[in-house]
Amino acid sequence: MTGGVTRAECCVVACAEAWRGDGEILAAPMGAVPRIGARLAKLTFAPGLLLTDGEAMIVDGDPEVVEGWLPYRAHLALVTGGRRHVMMGASQLDRHGNQNISCIGEWKRPRRQLLGVRGAPVNTLNNPTSYWVPRHSRRVFVEEVDMVCGVGYDRVAAAGPSAARFHQLRCVVTDLAVLDFGTPDRTLRVRSLHPGVTAEAVREATGFPLEIADDAPYTREPTTAELRLIREVIDPEGAREREVPS
Repeated sequence: MTGGVTRAECCVVACAEAWRGDGEILAAPMGAVPRIGARLAKLTFAPGLLLTDGEAMIVDGDPEVVEGWLPYRAHLALVTGGRRHVMMGASQLDRHGNQNISCIGEWKRPRRQLLGVRGAPVNTLNNPTSYWVPRHSRRVFVEEVDMVCGVGYDRVAAAGPSAARFHQLRCVVTDLAVLDFGTPDRTLRVRSLHPGVTAEAVREATGFPLEIADDAPYTREPTTAELRLIREVIDPEGAREREVPS
């Protein structure tokens, strides 16, 4: 990477790009890097993006500037009508985009209890969804998830047209690459490699065969203006570097 740009800062830009072109839609980022990315998008190429303070207030790119009130019932209306783009985490993710955040092991007697299913099924079936994985590894990218929470393309296809109405898995951003579901069978492929990352490193860290083009581009690095916003305005405390250490 050039000019002292860190891997975390590339990840911030990749997350920001997930909301490019969304227009006036509610962004729901989960995790430090996605939150920084959403604010960066709002302050640069996506001024119409709606952000919240995590409770009931719509805020500007500066979270101290309140733009409006978003009560829970209004938030749910956006969720169920496809007017929100959420970026969730994933404890496990398979090639079809099925996500697990509930448990590891047989669900009747799991080896480890996690967050629980929570809102993942509603998120994936009702509004655009992306994923953020700060540690790309075979523990996360698995052949088959232990429990389906977020719904992937194979299960939506089996469920029929009503399930697919608002279902759209946009991208998966990790500390190694940006992936999407742009293959003919809607399975994961690498869209771009982060600067300094090889295709072999991504394949080695993935628990299933992964399509990576020979000419796969590198993820773009932040511009000088974006870098200033990240470092001086949005995240002067460096939360991004704690989530993705250099």
